[in-house]
Amino acid sequence: MNSPKQTKLKFTFDKGVTIPSLIFIIGICLFSVLFPVEIKEVLDEIKNFIFVNLNWVYVWCVTVFVIFLIFLMFSKYGKIRLGTNDSRPEHSFFSWISMLFAAGMGIGLMYFSVAEPMQHYSTDAFSESHVISRAKNAQLYTFFHWGIHAWAIYGLVGLCLAYFTYRYRLPLSLRSCLYPLLKDRIKGKWGNVIDIFALCSTFFGITTTLGFGVVQINSGLETLNILPQTGFIYQILIVVVLVSFAVLSAVSGVNKGIKILSNINVVAVIILLLFVLILGPTVYLIGSFTNGLGNYINNFFDLTFNTHVYEDKTLPWFYNWTILYWAWWISWSPFVGLFIAKISKGRSIREFIAAVLIIPTLFNFIWMSVFGNSAIWIDFNIANGALSALVSDPDALMFRFLEYLPLSNILAFTVISIIMIFFVTSADSGMLVMDSISSKNSSKSPKLQIVFWGILLAVLSLMLLNAGGLEALQTMTLITALPFAIIMILFVVSLMKALVIDYRYYEKGLSVSTIPWSGEFWKQRLKQIISFKTEKSVKTFIQDQVLPAFTELKDEFALNGITVEINYMPDTLKINLEIHHDIVNNFVYGVMGQKRIVSEYMVDDDNLPDLDGKVTYFPKTYFGDSREGYDVQYFTKNELISDVLKHYDRFLKIIAEESNEMFISIENNTQEN
Repeated sequence: MNSPKQTKLKFTFDKGVTIPSLIFIIGICLFSVLFPVEIKEVLDEIKNFIFVNLNWVYVWCVTVFVIFLIFLMFSKYGKIRLGTNDSRPEHSFFSWISMLFAAGMGIGLMYFSVAEPMQHYSTDAFSESHVISRAKNAQLYTFFHWGIHAWAIYGLVGLCLAYFTYRYRLPLSLRSCLYPLLKDRIKGKWGNVIDIFALCSTFFGITTTLGFGVVQINSGLETLNILPQTGFIYQILIVVVLVSFAVLSAVSGVNKGIKILSNINVVAVIILLLFVLILGPTVYLIGSFTNGLGNYINNFFDLTFNTHVYEDKTLPWFYNWTILYWAWWISWSPFVGLFIAKISKGRSIREFIAAVLIIPTLFNFIWMSVFGNSAIWIDFNIANGALSALVSDPDALMFRFLEYLPLSNILAFTVISIIMIFFVTSADSGMLVMDSISSKNSSKSPKLQIVFWGILLAVLSLMLLNAGGLEALQTMTLITALPFAIIMILFVVSLMKALVIDYRYYEKGLSVSTIPWSGEFWKQRLKQIISFKTEKSVKTFIQDQVLPAFTELKDEFALNGITVEINYMPDTLKINLEIHHDIVNNFVYGVMGQKRIVSEYMVDDDNLPDLDGKVTYFPKTYFGDSREGYDVQYFTKNELISDVLKHYDRFLKIIAEESNEMFISIENNTQEN
């Protein structure tokens, strides 16, 4: 009796990316654990130098991202799809928005919704202003930091990745975003460097965010008397439980665990938002949101370009808030961008940008207004400054704020539940992204690889949390944002170059030297026009007209030293002529039977051609580059030959242009990858 065949576990880690990344990740984390104070001091010096002397780089880069995406949204390129021309989205609009929102903001939305407005409200930078002006400034700058600018950073990386992955069929990797500039060099060391950066940046960003999230969950559980205190033992328990759920969610895939948790979380967030809106100062909140939105729109350009160079008192605040936020969003963009791209196949560029920029921004504004303005109102009218006094303890501030509302325990429990789900959705999407980067987007990665990233996240975040090294790691992440901001500018150049070629490729008409359709057989065509074709008649047309035309072409091409292949599939009413190439894409001209539903008015009209039923068929062309085909039912054999030659003439002219090199060699690039 034969023993059952053992399936050998095969890891898909790419050594050129994974090994250097792990050495750097573990090395930095160990240094941060062993020398947390010393490492933080050195990194703080570097960060402060960058923020003080190079803050204008962040300001200009983020401004370019915003302007570029808005331009694309309203331009002729907006109709281009993230995939082939006939591709459609894989996820419903609600699920798509829920997943990108959970990955993009997550725990931060809960952590800063009360803490940030309160800190802007009570900061010394605006202490000379009237209390009303401070409240308005608090809302305005919170909107600025969590609005369109933040999502433009995420959106740019996500758009570039989705475009080059699904449109050009390149790997889902940051290196692919530079293909128009680097060409085949993205497959070598330069591509590896970009992926190593993305992997390390993703790991550091998730580790620090999860570490701070654990502290807030621990604080909330202590407030509800579920845990007796905030201590490292309890934080270990929280991390083990939540990372275990995250691993299970990630292993189940995007379409199951991540999508379900994201949908649940968005619903829970909306319910919590409505509770606080109703239980808090409702009229004041609605009015302040309306006023704040108008204030943001009126000051949009001033906020965008303001470097506070004339305001010495606000400069430190500017470095520690606006520049820190731009650096933080940029450092997180490889992770969030990769995840957004993974779930955005089939969207048009216009739909992608409009949804990514506007919907999360608007929700963030509503969320920050309800929580932040409620806290400011309570602090001024009820708490007598008690909440302002807690701005140095943001972990507990949210829960102290909820104590001033009815049903405070229920609200606090809901907040903790949402933070936990955000914790899980951030971790599980992060694991998928890291596994994707480390394996070059392999579809055959074993689930054990995802478990590996989950264990590494848990172990290193706990080590850093216990040793006080999280802040050092966070600072390291902020420093890496500067070089990546420059890389993102190259993404802009690369994407624009590709879009220009893409648009010109699909809009290019037939050669002017081709002969138009003649009227030589007009009587025969009139008979064809006033009769509807059945499935059988289309099959007859393919056998009597198309197949002989293709056969004659094949023979003639052979005489000219070109090999042609004819693929005929009678059962599917499909036939094509294909010319293989080693470097560029194959030339394909095909004809297939296409079903068409006819209007009832046409069926019933006595003065129109007779038709049995509402379904008719016609032969339609199709091409190897997914361009839209057309009806050829009136073509004779010679006219079909002429039509094939028209498209072959177009094909040769396109591949002869050097600027089209990137677009026409897609399949070759894919095979090599």
